[in-house]
Amino acid sequence: EGGACFFAGKGLPNDKGKLQASILGACAGAHYVRNVAPAYGIPVLVHSDHCAKKLLPWFDGMLEADEVFFKENGEPLFSSHMLDLSEEPHEENVGICKTYFERMAPMGIILEMEIGITGGAEDGVDNTGVAKDKLYSTPEDTQLVWDTLSPISPMFTIAAAFGNVHGVYKPGNVRLQPELLDSFQKNLGPKVGYEKPFFFVFHGGSGSEKSDISNAVDYGVVKMNVDTDTQWAYWEGLLKFYKAKSGYLQGQIGNPEGEDKPNKSYYDPRKWVRCSEETMRDRVIE
Repeated sequence: EGGACFFAGKGLPNDKGKLQASILGACAGAHYVRNVAPAYGIPVLVHSDHCAKKLLPWFDGMLEADEVFFKENGEPLFSSHMLDLSEEPHEENVGICKTYFERMAPMGIILEMEIGITGGAEDGVDNTGVAKDKLYSTPEDTQLVWDTLSPISPMFTIAAAFGNVHGVYKPGNVRLQPELLDSFQKNLGPKVGYEKPFFFVFHGGSGSEKSDISNAVDYGVVKMNVDTDTQWAYWEGLLKFYKAKSGYLQGQIGNPEGEDKPNKSYYDPRKWVRCSEETMRDRVIE
């Protein structure tokens, strides 16, 4: 929601209970991606992330836009939406997800929902002091989600907690247990006749060991969030540019080539924003 508001412009009104700027920014971003993505020739999903209960007006606004777009084009504006109600009691979390999923399924929209708690802090939600047992979901948690949502549509994913923490931490400070995801698959699989019935999402993936990522994918992870890693990668491009061109960035006029030489071609935002885009692109490829 914060990113959507930023895209529209932080100077716009974004009233509590309305979140009109966040709705506008999300929908504008979705239309932008839909128009530009075909030129790149790669498949793209348009997804909204981390909608907590207090942000449901934002979710409602995006769904209304989906319904209008669907009526006109036969497909929704967004590919998927995430409801992050993990702070609520589990039954309430799943129940609200069910209500929204019944509205989303006829349009073919994927629902991502979260159970358990991802540690650390992100987007104004601080879970740094949460009890460690809350960082791990249970087979009963995932079973309730399946029993409630699968009769509606198979197009849902679960961000189950297996020790995930937002942010990047020193090795050893975060204990991931991706084998939990495997246990959830094995618990439900024989009951429904599928080896891997669940589609999982890996939250807090930044800084994770490659072995943990590989295991998580083997156990059914289809999406991984790496916001912190990509934020650093974007900043690193700007940092490297500044260090390399520092002498050209201390004033509009005057640089190592002469005190009367102009520096416009160096401080032009298009120059250093592109450097940030390149380092972020390289990190995604990696």
